[in-house]
Amino acid sequence: MAPKNKFTRDQMIDAALRVVRGRGYAALTAQSMAEQLGTSTRPIFTCFETMEKVRREVCLAAERCYRGYEAQGLQETIAFLGYGRAYIRFAKEEPELYRLLFLSAEGNAVSKMRSSRTYVLPLLMRIYGLSEREAERYFRDTWLIVHSLGTLIVNGGCPYTDAEIERILTGASLAFCKAVKEVPGFATDEYDRDAVFRALTGKESPEAGNT
Repeated sequence: MAPKNKFTRDQMIDAALRVVRGRGYAALTAQSMAEQLGTSTRPIFTCFETMEKVRREVCLAAERCYRGYEAQGLQETIAFLGYGRAYIRFAKEEPELYRLLFLSAEGNAVSKMRSSRTYVLPLLMRIYGLSEREAERYFRDTWLIVHSLGTLIVNGGCPYTDAEIERILTGASLAFCKAVKEVPGFATDEYDRDAVFRALTGKESPEAGNT
């Protein structure tokens, strides 16, 4: 009979997460896990059989961590602003998990955005008085800004302070909310771009004549 494994499955997944947090997803190997556990690689393969199974579990654990941040953000007074703050905080505090979930082939940022949309949209519709289509447009466009800021942060290229990021998020939220509410057809991309620019500036759209 094979000897009993002295490490639980959860302990091994935690060890794998520590590797990723400290050295990045590419550093996750049976050997690096074994070093974290202070053992040989044998217990790892006794439990998981292959490293591919370990990697799948690590991706799931990283996503659970992110969803925890997300849930906290949605508890704030202004839930959608809290969601954006939580996304930024996750990028700052868990940069390697952010890379794994949102910047790697293993992750899928757009898929996760769409998953979040299912419970964020009702909040937007209720708080801002938007239709479902308007809420979808508002969420997508503001999420792209939040994601861009998170990516700048984990890549070490974000020059903005927390206070500046707060103002960026607030300004974007206001701009998109105003657009979907006041520009007819904006949410469905059926608005008259040139007419909107003329109303705002007294001039044609800078792109007029290019399409």
